[in-house]
Amino acid sequence: MTQKTDSITKALQDIHDFLPCATPKQWIDNALANQDLMLIDHAHCEKKAASTALSLMYRYVDNSDLLNKMSRLAREELRHFEEVLAIIDKRGIPYCHLTPARYAAGLRKEVRTDDPGRLVDVMLVGAIIEARSCERFAALVPFLDDELADFYGSLLKSEARHYRDYLALAVQANKGPVDERLADFIAIEKQLILEPDTDFRFHSGPVA
Repeated sequence: MTQKTDSITKALQDIHDFLPCATPKQWIDNALANQDLMLIDHAHCEKKAASTALSLMYRYVDNSDLLNKMSRLAREELRHFEEVLAIIDKRGIPYCHLTPARYAAGLRKEVRTDDPGRLVDVMLVGAIIEARSCERFAALVPFLDDELADFYGSLLKSEARHYRDYLALAVQANKGPVDERLADFIAIEKQLILEPDTDFRFHSGPVA
């Protein structure tokens, strides 16, 4: 096992320990049956992640640690967007608007409105979304064609780091452990991941 592979394996184990459940097999089957839709929604997710990072940079201008981490994250997410878009174009898939999944909105509706609680919660939601993205990339890799498997495998390291960055910023904003608040969001995330959904998206629940 190479050092890089070992590092990714450890990062994935950390993420599996962090998340409340694994992605259901039904969702993986949904993804494999809707790969064009998966790629389109993935592109939207990367674009949204970059937008969120930039919004945080504008709101919290006095937090140098946040500014540096979010600047790097935004650049990486935009590069990932460009890479997904290239695959979409190469495969002749029409890139179009999609209605968002209930996932992110379901997590964010519990975010407090005033700081520092708001910042703590936004960071925790960011950590959960990045962790789930990483977990799903890894879950899909064994079933994808070589091009997509290589691409999704290449995203694991950066997504795992994004999760850790968000979590560290939550602890910083809270000036201490965030376990109790995190447990609230983790419970919501589990429900969103396991309950049936009506429309397939990258962060949807399983669709019958």
